[in-house]
Formats: sequence, C-alpha cells, structure tokens
Amino acid sequence: MEPMYYIGLDVHKRMISYCVKESSGKIHSEGSIPATRLDLDGWLKTLPQPWSAAMEATLFTSWIYDHLKPHAAALKVAHPLMLRAIAAAKKKNDRIDAHKICDCLRCDFLPECYMASTEIRERRRTLRYRNLLVRQVVRMKNKIAVLLMEAGVTYNKQKLHKAGYFRELLATNQDIDDGLRSLLRLCREMVVRLAKTESALVRSLERDALLRERIERLMTIPAVGPITALTWALEVGDVKRFSSIKKAISYCGLCGAEKRSADTIQRTPLSKQRNKHLQTILIEAAKLAPRNSAALAMLYDREKQKENANRATLAVARKIVAYLVAVDRREKDFLIVENETRTAA
Repeated sequence: MEPMYYIGLDVHKRMISYCVKESSGKIHSEGSIPATRLDLDGWLKTLPQPWSAAMEATLFTSWIYDHLKPHAAALKVAHPLMLRAIAAAKKKNDRIDAHKICDCLRCDFLPECYMASTEIRERRRTLRYRNLLVRQVVRMKNKIAVLLMEAGVTYNKQKLHKAGYFRELLATNQDIDDGLRSLLRLCREMVVRLAKTESALVRSLERDALLRERIERLMTIPAVGPITALTWALEVGDVKRFSSIKKAISYCGLCGAEKRSADTIQRTPLSKQRNKHLQTILIEAAKLAPRNSAALAMLYDREKQKENANRATLAVARKIVAYLVAVDRREKDFLIVENETRTAA
C-alpha cells in the first residue's frame, strides 16, 4: 500500500494555511495559499498521492469541501466546538492551527461533524434565505405600527395588515399627513413584495423532485406542515446519522446540558449546542400541535399538570421529533395505531 499523507487546512476568507504530514508525523510541506479555486487547482498539482485532509467548519468550508472532494482519498470537516486543543492553546496562529488539525486527523482524534450533500446544502441555503425574508416582513410590519403610534394614529391592531383596512386607514384618517402616508405605503409595498417572494421560494422547494416525496410523507404527521417538514429534511439531511431518538432530540436543542462531577449534577434548561433553525421551528409547531392532534393534546395537558406550560411545549416538541425520525427512517406514512384491549381466553 502507498503511504497516506495527511493535510490540515485552516480556512479563512482570503487565505488558507495548510500543513502536509507523513504517517510518522514528519512535515512534508506547509504554507498558505489564496482562497480561490484557481490557486487551489495549482496547489492540488503539487500534493503527493494519496492524501486525506481535514478542515474546521466555517462559513467558507462548503465550497472548499466541494472543490477538494473529488481529489481526496478522504475529506473530513471538524466540529469547531470540539477542537478545544486549538482554542485553549497558549500560542495560536494559522500555521499552528493547521498543524494541530493535521495531527488530529493523522492520529484519528478529529471530532468529525456531519457534512450534507451538495444538493441538500443548496436547497438549505434557499430555505434559510426564506427565513430571512420572514424576519424582514415582521420587522416591516412592526415599523408600520411604530410609525402610526409615533403620529398618535388610532388603528385596529388585528386588521392593520389586511389590505382593505390598510387602504381605508390611509384614505380616511385625518391624522396621517402626506409624509407619513408615503412612508406607510412604502412599508406596505415591501411587506407585499417580500411575502410574495417568500411564498415563491416555499413553492419551489415543495415541488423539488429531490424533496417532494419526502416532504409529503413527513406532512402526514399531525402538526407537521410544509415549513416544519422542509426544515427537518434540509437541516437534518440523512436521518440515519442519528443512532437514537435521544440524539436527534439533542441535535434539535430540546434537552438541557449536563455537567456531572462526583456526586454533583448540574443541568441547564436548554443546551446552546443545537441546530437553532430546527429548534425554533419545532417549538413553534409544538405550540400549535395540541389543536391538530388529540394524542399531542393529551400529552400537553398531562405535562402541564406536572410542570409549567413551557416544559409541556418541550415535551410535545420531543414527541414530534420522535414521529419525524420514525417516519423518515422507515420511509412510510404516519399511522395512528389505536390500542386494543384483549381478554385472555
């Protein structure tokens, strides 16, 4: 067998520091190259074969990963929070970081994180852009209310963002001057434009051939709509990477962190190490779930009697995760199985 060469990459916006080592730990080469595809192609021609590489997960990792993947024997992405050796080092720079990542890969100590396929990451980028549009719509609606309150204009809060009421308010209210009216119309136009764009993005993802069958299957679960199903499919990627439902719940940020030392146990309400996009969507779905599912409503009421409403919502969210994992893993529609009482013969 040919000896394997190990490469550690410290990735930044403009430069990539690298360190190439042999299996024995001897440095073959090191340096830095500009973070462009052209420079990466020239650098690839100088590498000994075969080689495997590792890099830390950053904003710039995805395109570098896709560019290097066809040329590598193995390519891994390290979990940034798990690379404590780099963060806790007394002396830290790009060259040292590349050395340590290379050593972690060479000694099989690299805390590898999951890397979704290119197709899933492209569609996930679209969904996260849709989430940005939703936040902008909320900001513009709040701005409309603020402008009216600043001018002392009385309005109906429930009807403010309905098209007919808004037009009538601008046309008939004497407290709205011309300058304020133009600002309110501009805000309203932005709300309408952003909402149409958001709806178009969701429709494009729902009709995507790669996702359509999976989304339809997930939506058979009570309280799971298109946004929850899309978020689950695109943020999780391959559900088989979770060996248990508990690990899926932990990934979604629906459980607390635990610190145990001797007989002392410390628990936090919710762990900060989670997928924030999934956590937000699942908690929102859990708040509406009791209206759509009798079983989830019973679970909510039972947990609320023991604890408070927030803990009851988390219990419902964890149950939804269990449903999602089961449906996604078995690739079958959700079915409600009623318990049958059988009498012994």
